[in-house]
Formats: sequence, structure tokens, C-alpha cells
Amino acid sequence: MASDSTLKTSVALIAAVAIAAAAYQASAVFAPLALAFFIIALVWPMQHWLQARMPALIALLITMTVAVFVMLGLASLVVWGFGRVGRSLIADASRYQAIYEAVVVWLDGHGISVAGLWAQHFNVDWMLRSAQQITGRVNTTLSFWVITLLYVIMGLIEVDDIHGRVRAFLKPETAQSLLVASADTAHKFRRYVEVRTSMSLLTGTLIGAFTFAVGLQFAVEWGVIAFALNYIPVIGPFIATLFPTLLAIAQFGTWQAALGVFICLNIIQSVVGSYVEPRVSGRALAISPTVMLFAVFFWTFLWGLFGAFIGVPIAIAALTFCAHYRSTRWISDLLGGSAPKPVPRV
Repeated sequence: MASDSTLKTSVALIAAVAIAAAAYQASAVFAPLALAFFIIALVWPMQHWLQARMPALIALLITMTVAVFVMLGLASLVVWGFGRVGRSLIADASRYQAIYEAVVVWLDGHGISVAGLWAQHFNVDWMLRSAQQITGRVNTTLSFWVITLLYVIMGLIEVDDIHGRVRAFLKPETAQSLLVASADTAHKFRRYVEVRTSMSLLTGTLIGAFTFAVGLQFAVEWGVIAFALNYIPVIGPFIATLFPTLLAIAQFGTWQAALGVFICLNIIQSVVGSYVEPRVSGRALAISPTVMLFAVFFWTFLWGLFGAFIGVPIAIAALTFCAHYRSTRWISDLLGGSAPKPVPRV
């Protein structure tokens, strides 16, 4: 009995490592596929409702238009906010140069040579390489979204067919378990986005109000940026607090004021993320904070920024499927999942 348990554990670990290696090596294929499954779960209720009232292709066109509009809207908010702040930073370049020189002098006075390090690593060649990497990243991002949207279109077309094939080719109990687990996962995805959107609105409002109250420039922009970046767990809120702090250093001129801004912004993020959000989401989305943090950094390592966004939904999906099978239910209970509840097919 003990040897069988050890063998199963070893096989599971080997399989997990193999899957992670495949996901890393074939990220161009699996990353957009995972994001496409997530989007399909979100928009399928709309597609299902529309195609019951009009031709399927017209329903698909409407669904995809709404989905693309929402994604472009979020991206535009981030671009607008950082664009406004970026133009101001460029206009005040001389002020930041003076701050940089003062920091270099202070560090040199304490035996830390920054000028040599800057000259060694931050030169014209480095700037050219960075520009090329940014250009390549933009092209990669466009390709990523094109592939994702193609997956979404084909997936929405085939949802009903896949449902029928699962019932036709699998054993009844196996098919039922798979379909119920899939429906429960899709339900939790939608609940996750609902909670994340409401918490993002709350976070953006509080950060915008706080930066306005302390007189920090671009209060509206910081609120908008905090709202949009809050969809990326851990990393997004960190970026949303880091950049206002950097601006506070230049605007207020003292590190004490900048530190106060940084602490208050992080208090807002912590209260909303660690206290309010768990009570709004309830047990339906219960997940260990350690698991969530691991999921964010693990999938960020594998797939970059898109992995940071999709990492928590992947963890939710894995725990949900574990909860629907007796042999793996202990994993869901241990890592924060809840007992499965039947979810009607939509």
C-alpha cells in the first residue's frame, strides 16, 4: 500500500514537471489557448443567450465585438494613464536628472560607485537593445492576441458540439463528472471576474481619492491605472503603487513624504485585497494566499505578463476539478477550495 502511494506520488510529480516544461517550451501555443479557455468561459453565457434568438454566426459576431471592445477598453485605460504621466515625466526630465545626480553624490559619499555601474550597463548599445526588445514584444503581443481570438472564435463555435461528443464517447458517469466540473469552473471564472472588477473599482477610487487628497499630480490617472492593473494579482498592485511613489519623490522633494505615500497606497491595496475581497468572494473562490502567490509567480515565469494575469484562474480551475473527484478532493480542501456544488449548464 505504501509503495503504491509512493509510486503514484512520484508519477504525479514527474507529470507535473513534464507539463510545466511543455508549457514553458511551447508558450506560444499553450498561453493563448489557456487565455482563450478563460475568455470562452466568461462570454459563453452571452453567446448561448444570443444564439437561441438569432443565427449563430450573428450571435458570435456580437459576442466577439463586445469581448474585443472590453479588452481594448482596459488596454486603452492603461495606455492613457501612463501616457499622460509619461509626457509629464519627459517634460520634467531636468528635475529628475538633478535628483539622480544628488542620489549619485550621496551614494559616492558612502562608498557606493553608481556612475561606473551606469556607464557599464546603461549606454547607447543598451538603449538600442531595449528599443529592439520593446518592438519585438509589441509584435509578439499582437500575435498573441490574434491567436487567442482565433481560439476563442473556434471554441465558441464548438462548445455545443464538444458537449455532445463528451456525452457520446465517454462513460455516462465520466462525462457527467467532466461536464459538471467544467461548468463549475466556468461559473467560478465569471465570479472571479465579477469580484475582481468590483474590487478594482474600489481600489481605483480609493487610490484616486488619496492621491488627490495629498495633492499628488495625476490623481485621476493613478486611479485609472490602479483599476486596470488590479486585474493582474500581486504584480499589478505593486506597479500601481511604485510609480506614484516615484512621482512623489520628485514632487514633494523629501523621502519621508514619498515613503508616506508608498505606505498609504499599500495599506489601501492590502485592506481591499486581503480583507474586503475575501469577504465579497466568499468560499466559492477560497484559495490559499500562498497558492495564489505561487500561481502568479510560477505562471509569470512560464508565460510572462499573460501568465501573471491567467495564473490565479488556472489555480482556481485546478482546485475546482480536484474538488469534483473523490481521490483528489483532499488537495482542494488543503489548498483552500470548497466542496463542489452542482451548477446548471448555461
